[in-house]
Amino acid sequence: QLQAYGGGLVQPGGSLRLSCAASGIIFSIPVLTWHRQAPGKQRELDASVTSTGITNYADSVKGRFTISRDNSKNTVYLQMNSLKPEDTAVYYCDATIRARAGRPTRDYWGQGTQVTVSS
Repeated sequence: QLQAYGGGLVQPGGSLRLSCAASGIIFSIPVLTWHRQAPGKQRELDASVTSTGITNYADSVKGRFTISRDNSKNTVYLQMNSLKPEDTAVYYCDATIRARAGRPTRDYWGQGTQVTVSS
């Protein structure tokens, strides 16, 4: 199970920090990812982080967003700075989880949190 929170209404140029915590039977989480889906658009990847800390960002958020994780809490964060109106979307977290050693991984999605950037 994934629980995402931290969305809200913010003015252009402002900041928000999203969090997403995974719970349940977890052996490891190789990859944690944040996606967004704006009205009328397809879901797209914003940023991902591996269990060893390797990060990847969409060009549209490089230099503004920072993804991080706390492996002890099975939690991923997305620090969003210099927000723009075009960042308005529902943000979803995605966790690739291995429930037990030697078992295949499975993708789990959080319920989404709304981020609105507007003056």
